[in-house]
Amino acid sequence: QVQLVESGGGSVQAGGSLRLSCAASVGTFSTYAMGWFRQAPGKEREFVAATSRGGGVIDYGDSVKGRFTISRDNAKRTVNLQMNSLKPEDTAVYYCAASRTVVPGRTPRNYDYWGQGTQVTVSS
Repeated sequence: QVQLVESGGGSVQAGGSLRLSCAASVGTFSTYAMGWFRQAPGKEREFVAATSRGGGVIDYGDSVKGRFTISRDNAKRTVNLQMNSLKPEDTAVYYCAASRTVVPGRTPRNYDYWGQGTQVTVSS
């Protein structure tokens, strides 16, 4: 069983930055691909970013490419999401997810474990 705990959410003005962190309570963290998703009220869960087990393969959703950066530290069992140039449309609950699949891609159902989410609010 993998437990994921997100932190770092909050409120920020447009153009600002936030850094989300996700801590995993599993000894074999390096065997999981990790991803970030977000969900705004009334909308489907949206892929934000993902990193492979070793961090060598990274993917970003089109709406965040060039503004967000995902990184992982297998020794600390954490995955981070640095969010810059935030926009009001980035407002959502952000979820950390872990997948046993080598390349889970952008589909939420390919991820096996989820955190409880952290709220990010960007005001104009």
